[in-house]
Amino acid sequence: MMKIAIVEDDLAIAQMYRLKFESEGYKVDIAENGKLGLMLCEDMRPHMVLLDLMMPEMNGDEMLEKMRKTDWGKEVKVIILTNVSEQEAPERLKELNIDGFIVKAEMTPKEVAELVKQKLGS
Repeated sequence: MMKIAIVEDDLAIAQMYRLKFESEGYKVDIAENGKLGLMLCEDMRPHMVLLDLMMPEMNGDEMLEKMRKTDWGKEVKVIILTNVSEQEAPERLKELNIDGFIVKAEMTPKEVAELVKQKLGS
């Protein structure tokens, strides 16, 4: 079963995506900040991470940078899911090998699910 980690500090948004992906047959876990997200991903070893950028404790780009330095986190697919525009996003995201950039307000959960399916080849 494909596993997805959602790292998002807005619980309502995280739960909405969890329900959407579980209904599509994925195993989903949620973390509310980058620090917890890193621990979750280390335990879970997800196939895909949906990662918010602006969070307490540790921002998404910091979490991603730390994850990419681990053996298990080098190849994990990551889609940034944020309300920050790509122009406003940290420049270093480009070096951190992301698989997509979604502005939450611009895509429905169904469209996000389609993109994830396409990236996972599932």
